[in-house]
Amino acid sequence: MRPQLQRLASVIVEAQRILIITGAGLSADSGLPTYRGIGGLYNGHTDDGVPIEVALSGETLRHDPALCWKYLVQLGSACLGAEPNAGHQAIAELQMLKPECWVLTQNIDGYHRLAGSPEDRLIEIHGELAPLYCQRCGQTDERLGERLLQPLPPLCEACDGVMRPPVTLFGEMLPAAALERLRRQLAKGFDLVVSVGTSASFPYIAEPLVQARRSGGVTVEVNLSQTQVSELVDFRLEERALDVFPELLSHITAHNICK
Repeated sequence: MRPQLQRLASVIVEAQRILIITGAGLSADSGLPTYRGIGGLYNGHTDDGVPIEVALSGETLRHDPALCWKYLVQLGSACLGAEPNAGHQAIAELQMLKPECWVLTQNIDGYHRLAGSPEDRLIEIHGELAPLYCQRCGQTDERLGERLLQPLPPLCEACDGVMRPPVTLFGEMLPAAALERLRRQLAKGFDLVVSVGTSASFPYIAEPLVQARRSGGVTVEVNLSQTQVSELVDFRLEERALDVFPELLSHITAHNICK
């Protein structure tokens, strides 16, 4: 194992409370688009001439739901057409080995749950794609794949209201329950915080790294691109999580066997 990974694996073995923060870069290796950065599908403007942040906003969903849903369908179809990769799976296995290892994800694809991450230690800060629910009467619909193939926007079968996924669109507030879970865990502190495939441009994503650094914890970034937190971390791996986490996991597993 390479020296830097060897040192990082040793830190993980010794750490008790671990937070792994994941963004679109982790799921990019499953074939999903990222909003920005390497391979970004939506860099600049959409083919409708507006930034993706406008197309996928709460305001657009209210005033032009067909336009918003045009891009929700792209995201939904990509998520349903792919699956968790070795990075997701290795993170889930690490959570099995470390009972105080948490995942905070910006991703809405649900791949951490599909890979086996425990739901009681998973914070999906931007929500998820299913089930759809009616903005008018609240009725839910689990048939995401089927509804994506129907005329847009999908309408409630009970009242004809516009359906939406339980995701946080641009310009909307983050889910209160997820924020409270994150707040409680940050109050307990983390020995190790790892940022994976995220630009860390939102304060609630960067803050756990800053807090860990301030309290003497170890900070790590796994990202192919430079980000706002690249200069803050103790370890920086300019590699794919798909490659890094299985290698780390193999060393940690071997260490546990030899104990």
